[in-house]
Amino acid sequence: MRAVRLHEHGDADVLQVEEVDRPEPAADELLLEVAAAGVNPVDTYFRDGSYTPVDVPFTPGVDVAGTVVETGPTVENFEDGDRVYGTGIGNGGFQGAYAEYATVPTDRVVHLPDGVDVTEAGAAGVAAVTAWRALIDHADLEPAEHCLIHGGSGGVGHAAVQIAAAVSARVITTAADEYHDALAEYGAETVLDYGRDDLADAVRAAADGGVDAILDHRLDDYLQFDADVATTGARVVGIGENSPDPGFSNDGVARSKDVSYQFMSMFNTPDLRVPLRGVASLMETGALSIEVARTYDLEAAADAQRAVVNDSVLGKLVIEP
Repeated sequence: MRAVRLHEHGDADVLQVEEVDRPEPAADELLLEVAAAGVNPVDTYFRDGSYTPVDVPFTPGVDVAGTVVETGPTVENFEDGDRVYGTGIGNGGFQGAYAEYATVPTDRVVHLPDGVDVTEAGAAGVAAVTAWRALIDHADLEPAEHCLIHGGSGGVGHAAVQIAAAVSARVITTAADEYHDALAEYGAETVLDYGRDDLADAVRAAADGGVDAILDHRLDDYLQFDADVATTGARVVGIGENSPDPGFSNDGVARSKDVSYQFMSMFNTPDLRVPLRGVASLMETGALSIEVARTYDLEAAADAQRAVVNDSVLGKLVIEP
């Protein structure tokens, strides 16, 4: 089979397509014919070694969707021909999905409902599961609460807008002007240009004085901002940053409002199947759709990884082997 592999850590140029043996599933694994593999910033972190370096040679790709072609001897509830999707591979312990075939443990994959597009499902994993965990599990988002989602046009952001809308929260999000109409269609009540000088005032006005829950993907830029726009008892969930040393300029603002902060990684999810099933249900009912901005073949994997870091797009990038 063909697979994207790296033999040393480095920039995207270390990725190359090779002919390798098709893997055999372990006792608790499925062998999938890969239909789609989402491209995520985290894939680049495992590639360049900024996350705990993986053993090489290695195939990246945390997200996967495809068809079961073989099951391990202890596998139950899956059969050849089943459509499935999942996430949490390609992270050091498991080879990833930038390949024609991939093995996936059954605790990282669920059945894909009929009618759900397999390419969207391949793009969903990290983005939608992160959004689900942040808003449903950590923020405990309730109907009618004001929810601020920074960066609504991104992979996690556009999924989060829809998940928040699905629980009847009042969604405020930030994005460049060209994405405002699309985010409104996804369920955002208020969409604001993230570059406006009066952004904090605009958020507070949209939230009737203060936001109940905040999803923050750039803590180094917005940690203090979140405290400033929060209402008393607000919950802030941080999923990332550009600089590893975010800090407050005035933490008293957060203390005065009893703001709680939760920093999270999707890889700590106790059981990935729980949010994966929730996301699949929303996709089946049409409450959640994953925007696929671009697709790439295996030979263009390096271009895809450069784009996921450098380009502004609405939604996700996907490799289709």
